[in-house]
Amino acid sequence: MKISFIGGGNMARAIIGGLKNDGFDTTAITVLELDAEKRQQLNHEFGVQSTDDYDDISHTNVIVLAIKPQQLKAVCQQLAGSIKNQLVISIAAGIRTVDIASWLNNHQAIVRVMPNTPAQIQAGVSALYALETVSTIQREQASIILAAVGKTLWLNDESKMDAVTAISGSGPAYVFYLIEALQEAGVSLGLTVDEAAMLALQTFKGSSLLAASSAVDVKALRAQVTSKGGTTEQGILSLENADIKKIMRKAAQAAADKSKSLGNALAK
Repeated sequence: MKISFIGGGNMARAIIGGLKNDGFDTTAITVLELDAEKRQQLNHEFGVQSTDDYDDISHTNVIVLAIKPQQLKAVCQQLAGSIKNQLVISIAAGIRTVDIASWLNNHQAIVRVMPNTPAQIQAGVSALYALETVSTIQREQASIILAAVGKTLWLNDESKMDAVTAISGSGPAYVFYLIEALQEAGVSLGLTVDEAAMLALQTFKGSSLLAASSAVDVKALRAQVTSKGGTTEQGILSLENADIKKIMRKAAQAAADKSKSLGNALAK
C-alpha cells in the first residue's frame, strides 16, 4: 500500500509515526507539504518522501487529506484533475462526504474520519464513515492507517460525526480543562503547583486506566469510591448541586452544533 498525505501537520505526523512504529515501510509514504523546512523535517524524522507537487502523489493507493477544513475545498479542486480510483481519507472536521465528492468531480471512494489529539502518542480514537462505494479492501486500508494511532470505530450513519466531534474530537480539551481545574483546586487548598499537578494528572491517568480495564461501568466505579457519609460524597454532592452533567451536555451540544454549522458554511 502506497499512501500520500496532503499536509504535514501534527495529525499527519502522528499517523505516520504510528505507522512507522507498526513496522510500515515509510518509504512508501509521500507527503505533499508546501513548507520546505517541514518537508526536510519529515524526511529526516520518518524517512518518507516529500514534495510540493500534486503530480507526485497521483501514483499512490490512498490519499489522506490532513489539512484544515477551510483549506479542503481548494485542495480538492486542485486534486480533482489527477485523481483516479484512489481511496481518499479526510480528517477535516465538519466537512461531509457529499461535499468532498462534489469537489473531487464526483469521486466516490471517500472515507471521512474524526481522530483526536491522543493520536500523537498512539492512544487516540478515530470514528470512520465510508461511502457505500468504498470497497472492502479500501475499508481495510483505512482501518490499518487509523489503527496505527489508537482504537477505531466505524459508523453507519454520517450524521453521527457531529456527535463524535463533540465527544472524542473536542473531548481531550474538556479533560485538560478538568485537570486544570483540579490542579487549581489543589493549590487553593495549600498544595504547591507541582504537587497539585502531579496528584491531578496521576489521578486522571489512573482512573481512566481503571475504567478502561474494569468489567463494570463508570457509574458503578464512581459509587465504589463514594462511601456513605464520607469525603467523596460531599464532593460529589457539590458537583450534583452545580448540575455538572447538564453543563457537560451543553458543552457537547455547542461543539456538535459548531461542527454542523462549519460543514454547512464550508460547503457553499
